[in-house]
Amino acid sequence: MSDLVKIEFRDVKLSFGSKVVLDGVSFTVKKGEMKVILGQSGSGKSTMLRLLLGLLKPDAGRIFVDGEEVSYKTEEELVDVRRKMSIIFQEGALFDSLSVFENIAFRPRDLGWDEDRIESRVREVLDFAGLGDVADQLPESLSGGTRRLVAIARAIVDYPEIILFDEPTVGLDPPTARKLCEAAIRLRDLDNVTSMFVTHRLVDVKFLSSNYASRDKDRQILILPEDNQVCLVNTNFVVINEGKVVFNGTDEQLWASQDKFLRSFVQEDEVL
Repeated sequence: MSDLVKIEFRDVKLSFGSKVVLDGVSFTVKKGEMKVILGQSGSGKSTMLRLLLGLLKPDAGRIFVDGEEVSYKTEEELVDVRRKMSIIFQEGALFDSLSVFENIAFRPRDLGWDEDRIESRVREVLDFAGLGDVADQLPESLSGGTRRLVAIARAIVDYPEIILFDEPTVGLDPPTARKLCEAAIRLRDLDNVTSMFVTHRLVDVKFLSSNYASRDKDRQILILPEDNQVCLVNTNFVVINEGKVVFNGTDEQLWASQDKFLRSFVQEDEVL
């Protein structure tokens, strides 16, 4: 993994009225790294994604993408920065009147791609997400989990450098949540995509931090468990509590921490 820093939050502060949401948050995300953002509901996790996209402005501090400060840019100034990023929301945010294929093709058409290139790329990401058999269906006919996989396909169709996952597994059954996490792993390991994965579910953390993607001799994608010969170094974790970063490190360090809040957070998830 390159040492190039793609994202940096530097002493970022944000309040809504008297409620402090972020209180001096600082961390970096390197190129090709997945940074999993953990915290209880209302801890400010998703707010960080909106700050990164410029949908919110911090009260203080600075936010950088590829070394360029984006904290206080205007909508016009943010256009080029946003082209580097895609976000996947909980609800998917698909166009209900368009088929799955047309939903995915929407962004390339907006960018002026020719139809042959659009056809080829959309088919490629449909295959990546395992959606080839629903290409002609409307979103309303799909399960919630499938809609989120469509949202992933749509998010990656124009080769973003950064993907933001906003609680993507909330409300999904375990097999579907696993499929979504596998897609995030494939993007991380095979496409070297930089990502921020916001969640409060440690089951996601355990899967993302202990599995990796590879290809077999026939170029088929495999999701394999970490073992003595493969050690993941491209996935790290930030835990937010009451607006502050209370942990920033590896999963091994998280499980081994004796911090009172972190221990209760882990144990609560294990009980659930």
